[in-house]
Formats: sequence, structure tokens, C-alpha cells
Amino acid sequence: MLQDLRNFDPQQSNRLRLNTLIRLRWLAIIGQSVAVIFVAYWLKFPLPVSFCFALIACSAWMNLFLALRYPAAHRLNPFAALGILTFDALQLAGLLYMTGGLTNPFSLLISVPVVVSATSLPLRLTVLLGALVIAMATLLVFYHLPLPWYDGTQLVMPFLYVAGMWMAVVSSIAFTAIYAWRIAAEARQLGNALAATELVLQREQHLSALDGLAAAAAHELGTPLATIALVAKEMQRALGDDPKFQDDVALLRSQSERCREILKRLTSLSSESEEHLARLPLTSLVEEVSAPHREFGIAIELEAGETIGPEPIARRNPGVLYGVGNLVENAVDFAKNTVRVSWSWNDHRVLLQVRDDGPGFPADIIDRIGEPYMSTRQGAEPGGGLGLGLFIAKTLLERSGATLRFQNAPERGQGALVEVSWSRDVFVKPSMEAEKKLA
Repeated sequence: MLQDLRNFDPQQSNRLRLNTLIRLRWLAIIGQSVAVIFVAYWLKFPLPVSFCFALIACSAWMNLFLALRYPAAHRLNPFAALGILTFDALQLAGLLYMTGGLTNPFSLLISVPVVVSATSLPLRLTVLLGALVIAMATLLVFYHLPLPWYDGTQLVMPFLYVAGMWMAVVSSIAFTAIYAWRIAAEARQLGNALAATELVLQREQHLSALDGLAAAAAHELGTPLATIALVAKEMQRALGDDPKFQDDVALLRSQSERCREILKRLTSLSSESEEHLARLPLTSLVEEVSAPHREFGIAIELEAGETIGPEPIARRNPGVLYGVGNLVENAVDFAKNTVRVSWSWNDHRVLLQVRDDGPGFPADIIDRIGEPYMSTRQGAEPGGGLGLGLFIAKTLLERSGATLRFQNAPERGQGALVEVSWSRDVFVKPSMEAEKKLA
């Protein structure tokens, strides 16, 4: 699992699939072919049909080459994808050149390669492709064959109209590309963060399963180790006080007894402590997540609030332990001197609060805290805290049924406050179900 975390590469997973471009190009080829046939043979407008179909054939041959050369699931590196999209833009510019340039009503389609690039390629490559397409559109304003029209007449568009079409193309490229890039970037961030969340949760579950593996190993090794101890005892009895082997046999017996004690402790970890491992009171949860952060020069104060009724006891949940632990870790990172962890419960709610005496949350980001890769807090180094880790913690806690609230302390400049609350029924229900299964 640790290897999976190290090998997780969001950039690789975000690369554009070749099959996606191939399918889009087939769709474009069909549309272009239908348009040329309709204009040339239905409307009977004069049109360089052979040259148009030559360009369409180039696009089709490119599709066939890519489909036969690479597997369907192949993902393109950014520069290869840029090259293919540039080819598409040039092919469409060639068709527009032979059919009226920007006076052609289909000229807005020249922005499509830039939009596709914005959804999958780095921003700098999208800007490069956008600049190239705008340059093509500019050339098509002045250099193009006449717009196909009825025989014997030529439809001449005013330059002001052509300039307006150029502005429309440029505006379409700018607006749609920026919009698509922003939406795609947010979707990639969310997808990468969710993937990292799943990896972290799986790792915690594997750690929780080690207890069962240890008990199984102790059970399997118990019998051969008992045999070794018995043989060593008989050897010691048979050799008596022979100085040549006495020390070696005594060492063998002592080490076998030591192994038996270790296996006994491993077995008791599963049998005697099963209840402790399966059920976790709220106060034990607070102590368990706070203990690892006491050695960083920040005082962690535990404070009980109003407690009505018996203490809520939940099923041990690696996601909850990680989530609350991350909140405490963030508070320690930004605190000046003290972090206060308080809790309370009644018949309906279970509440945890983590407060630090640091600079608090800036007002302009407090409503966006918990979004993936959003890592800004006053007094923090860039990229430190409040990023992917907090998003994972928030996701895992919400998955457990919790509601989180981020705010600053009521007193100005007195730090940040994170509140985690569960419905009592939701908090204790997993533990109750576990007890029924054990019964």
C-alpha cells in the first residue's frame, strides 16, 4: 500500500486518451462530409469538392493510422496531444480557406481544438494552441476563396461583418477555453484527492488487520515451537552437566521460552484486547489522536464539556481516527502555544471541538476550507497545511456521518475553531451492531 501511495501519479491519470480524440475526429469527418455533399450536390453551389475531400481524407487516414498503431486505452503525453490537436486545427483551417474563410458560418468550429486542449492539457500548451488558432483565423480574414454561392453571383460580405466574425472566434476561444480549463482543473483536483483518500483509507484498514495476522501467525507457530522446546529440554536432561554442550542447550531453551512468551503476547493482543480494539469510547478517541502531537512544543489541553447520559462508544473507525488526528495536527502546526480539544455529548448529539491560538482562518477562504489543494492560512508557508490532508480528513469524517464547521474563535485574533458533530445514534450505531454480532 505504501508503494501504491508513492506510485500514485495524478498527471498520468489525467492524460488525454487517444480513443477520445479518434472518436471526436470521426464525428468531425462525418459532419464535414455531410456539409460538403449538401452544399455541392443539394444546393448546387460551386465548391472545390475534390480538395475538400482530400483534406477530409487526410483526417481519416490519420485516424486509421492512430487506431492501428496504438491500443484504444493509450494515453497521450501532452506534446503528442498538442500535435494531434494542431493537425485538427490546420485541417479545419484548410477547409475554411476553400469555403469562404471567416465568412463561412461554420468558422466558429475552429475553436473546438482549443476547448479540447483546455480540458486535458497544461495551460501553457493550451495558450500556445490558442495563439496558433487565432493566427489562423486572422489569416482567414484576408486570404480565402470566395464563399460558395449561386452560379453567376458572388456573395461579398462587408469587412465590418468579417471583423465581427473574427471577434466572435477570438471571444469564443478565450471564453470557452478558460471556462473548460477551470471546470476540468477542479474535476481533476477532486478526482486526485478522492483517489488519495481511498489509498489512505485502505492503508489504515490494512494496519487494523495486522492484529488478526499476528494472531494467526502465533497460532501456526505455537505447535512447532513447543516441539523445539520439548526437544531442547530432553537434550539438556540427556547431556547432563557436559560442559561442551551445556551452555548451547541452555541458550536454546531460553530463546525458545522467549519466543513462546512473544507468541503468547501476540495471541493475547487478539483475544484479551479484542474488545478494546473493536470499541472506542469518545474520550479514548480524543486521547489516541492527541498523544502523537504532544512532543512539538505545543501544549494540548483536553477539556470535557457538558456530558449528559453514558459516554458514547463507537466502533473503531480508521477514517475517524485519521480525520480527527489531522485536525489536531493542523491545529498544532498553526498554534502559538496551546491547542484545546474539548468534547461533549447528550442524548442526541456528540460534539468535538479543536481550537488553536494561532492566526486563524483568513476571511476570504473560510468558506472554501476543505476543498482539495486549497492551502492558504495566515502565517503559513505556501503549501503547508489545509491542503489535501484536510480534504481527506473532511471527506472521511463526513463519510462517518459527521458534520464539520470551520470558523474563527469569537475573540478576534484568538485562533481557529473546528467543530465536528455526529448524531449520537450515528456515532454509536456501528458499535451496537458489532456487539450484536459478538453476542
